Amino acid sequence: MIDPKKQAEIVHKSLKKRYRKEKRFRAYGILAITIALASLIVLFADIINKGHTGFLKTTITLDVEMNAETMYLEDPTDPDAVRMADFVEPLIQSLSEILPEATEEDRGKLRGLINPYASSQLRDELVANPDWMGTTQTITFLAHSNVDVYNKHKGNEAYSIKLSEEQQQYVDKLRDKGVIETSFNDVFFTSGDSRDPARAGVLGAIVGSLLVMFVTLVLSFPIGVAAAIYLEEFAPRNRITDFIEVNINNLAAVPSIIFGLLGLAVFINLFGMPRSVPFVGGLVLTLMTLPTIIISSRAAIKSVPPSIREAAEGVGASKMQVVLHHVLPLAMPGMLTGSIIGMAQALGETAPLLLIGMVAFIVEIPEGFFDAATVLPVQVFLWAGSPELAFIERASAAIMVLLAFLLSMNALAIWLRKRLERRW
Repeated sequence: MIDPKKQAEIVHKSLKKRYRKEKRFRAYGILAITIALASLIVLFADIINKGHTGFLKTTITLDVEMNAETMYLEDPTDPDAVRMADFVEPLIQSLSEILPEATEEDRGKLRGLINPYASSQLRDELVANPDWMGTTQTITFLAHSNVDVYNKHKGNEAYSIKLSEEQQQYVDKLRDKGVIETSFNDVFFTSGDSRDPARAGVLGAIVGSLLVMFVTLVLSFPIGVAAAIYLEEFAPRNRITDFIEVNINNLAAVPSIIFGLLGLAVFINLFGMPRSVPFVGGLVLTLMTLPTIIISSRAAIKSVPPSIREAAEGVGASKMQVVLHHVLPLAMPGMLTGSIIGMAQALGETAPLLLIGMVAFIVEIPEGFFDAATVLPVQVFLWAGSPELAFIERASAAIMVLLAFLLSMNALAIWLRKRLERRW
């Protein structure tokens, strides 16, 4: 017979050992969460550090004299005369008046401070207001992208300053005089892509993403929900339905680029649909999103208690009435949640859209489903591959916009689930 004291001592040691294991397990869990959160914080901090300046722009405000002799323009209403006029010289003269120390040999350096599209802006302003001819007008222009980089990142060794020492001195003097200013970059949200980083914006990519997401939602949600209802409530249990279920699960794990190849082969090569349009992009993302929506919808339907079905059938409801009036309303929160998460995944996809041509350089804002367009992830991909540092800054800012969309969609999914969830 074992001594009760020894038995109690053995049990006590065993409990101590188990408690130590439990503490280690908890510590490992806390450590894993800490590492994950730290990695996430570092990632977000890096993106914000690189991208927050993308929401700022550098402008130059000049008093421009609309001199006919300087501009070689007599009549601003004559298109041919406007085409032959010189709209750069008035800008350089205005800078020369502010910087009297600049010599004639420095005119090229002064020109390097002005955005290449400033002359086009001056031309459009004068054509829209021909009565400005012979007057002096105060106009604000975007600064050159090199000036923008220097103004926002002076002293940061990570950014290569392409301005000469004299140009840097000119920029410092213009900034001290209030000619060069930094303000919120509304151009980033009101324009499409551009070869000039200072004029590049995400509006075209945002509109393209919304059009693609609309096509994806309209097609994938009803088809996915209908397929889930049929497979879960009406389909007979046989080899055919088992084969379909296995393939749906397999499709959910297929790399997204495969769906891009499928879209290229079927929609573009076989059906002759145009490249780089939101409608084709929506079709491709629909194929990619359908397995996720079907799986999540089936899980939501399975979560409805059998007692709901039995009670409805007990009062004489048909199979269709049971599904539409009782099962579907209770499963809808889970369906919506899965669908929104699937849409968020589709919003961040790049690979399938590259294969159908949505990697093209798109300047114009798309106005319809068959206009050439790009999407936010592809826009980030294009800017991140650019050798100019100003585009890297824009890419980080675009990532922040994309993350804001993704977080909003996930927050919407959580809100809808809480708002529509019914307890039984």
